[in-house]
Amino acid sequence: MRHRKKGKIFSRERGARVSLMRNLAESLILHEKMVTTVSKAKAVKPLVERMVTRAKSQDVSLSDRRALLSDLPNREAVNKLLQKIAPRYRDRKGGYLRVTKMQNRSGDGAPLAQIEFIK
Repeated sequence: MRHRKKGKIFSRERGARVSLMRNLAESLILHEKMVTTVSKAKAVKPLVERMVTRAKSQDVSLSDRRALLSDLPNREAVNKLLQKIAPRYRDRKGGYLRVTKMQNRSGDGAPLAQIEFIK
């Protein structure tokens, strides 16, 4: 039964699924835009938006930085999030990302989407 469970499973074990989400979030933060499947874009969007919300506080405490490092093990991605991305959205309450549907992938017909930070 799936009572009180949330999130997509993507036909992966828990460890592989966590790694997938971390890698997607890291790529999105480092490149600020990426093309992936619609379901993966919708799954990574709330994760990255929570990270931006945590990073945009006026004085980022050590505990906030450590929490971001536990979500994103790449220090380069955390530094970019804290220094470049989060200050852009200081006055914005939420909705930092946009998911735009694109054409289907030619190989397997999977629906693609572009996920990017709103300027």
